[in-house]
Amino acid sequence: MRRLTGKPAADGYRMPAEWEPHDGCVMIWPVRPGSWPHGAREAQEVFAGIARTIARSEQVWMLAGSGHAEAARACFAGDAKVQVLEIPTDDAWARDVGPTCVVNRDGDVRGVDWQFNAWGGTVDGLYAHWEEDNLAAGRICRALELDCYDAGHFVLEGGSIHSDGEGTVLVTEACLLSPGRNPQMSRKQIEEELKAYLGAEKILWIPRGIYQDETNEHVDNVCAFVKPGEVVLAWTDDRQDPQYELSLASLEALRSQRDAKGRELKVHLLPIPEKPVCITEEELAGFAFEEGEDAREAGERLAASYVNFYISNGGVVVPQFGDANDQKAVEILSGLFPGRTVYPVAARAVLVGGGNIHCITQQIPCRRRTI
Repeated sequence: MRRLTGKPAADGYRMPAEWEPHDGCVMIWPVRPGSWPHGAREAQEVFAGIARTIARSEQVWMLAGSGHAEAARACFAGDAKVQVLEIPTDDAWARDVGPTCVVNRDGDVRGVDWQFNAWGGTVDGLYAHWEEDNLAAGRICRALELDCYDAGHFVLEGGSIHSDGEGTVLVTEACLLSPGRNPQMSRKQIEEELKAYLGAEKILWIPRGIYQDETNEHVDNVCAFVKPGEVVLAWTDDRQDPQYELSLASLEALRSQRDAKGRELKVHLLPIPEKPVCITEEELAGFAFEEGEDAREAGERLAASYVNFYISNGGVVVPQFGDANDQKAVEILSGLFPGRTVYPVAARAVLVGGGNIHCITQQIPCRRRTI
């Protein structure tokens, strides 16, 4: 692996869309007591199920630290398309700590290693120690034999950007302009960094994300491309729901902008769960928070959203919350991804940890060479 100091755009690389063919994805075995209650037993079962679903059409690399690698290997014994890599992390959010992959016209793939500071560092980060997470992207690139761009001067998580593969990248103001990330930089300077490292021509800003999203409202939980020129937006018709004003502001922003190709965006409204999904006393009792870690409260509303789906080579893995809108989300996404099988997956255990299906997966595009 080479550690590169240049800029991907200048070298002819771009961030692909998630529906483009890829070798597979990276996941991380969940163990952190402050994220996964009751010894992470339920979380591990759900992660394993998601990994096996994704592995129907692509490779899955499951990261685990030395103390947990054998348990992960035992779980996937006999699953040839799930390979355990012994790489330590502080938690299990592969989308945010893994490398953002960029590709060129020749099919070469490189990683981008951003700075990770637990979604806000000392300002409003979610836990006090993130050293292993910050090293994860480089270690993944080394294990998968990917050259890697050093972007350690810039704080960014994979869930805070979404690409159409044709030069347009979606972000939220709430996240990228938050004081715990790059406060020394102006909005314009942030745009220029994204263009330089993602090969983007246009950055589409929407103001807000999902209510109570502790990542400072990542874009991947509220709005995502489903094809060039088309997005899904998390939505509610309930004007009394705090999400209504957030989604309305983002809808107005989307309708006022054009993408890199000059297209007006077609916006598909994807409902949020009909009833708020909240953490229970029983779940809360299973956590073990460390000093400096963001604690939870019983009854706290969780940032449930069906936008947080994963596009595999052969399917779309859609979170389900035991809600009346679960099936409606499946039907909408089935219509938007013809030719792909939609896999509904019970995802409460992931949501309780603070994220969802998209958050725990990071794609690795197709490469000229495969390890």
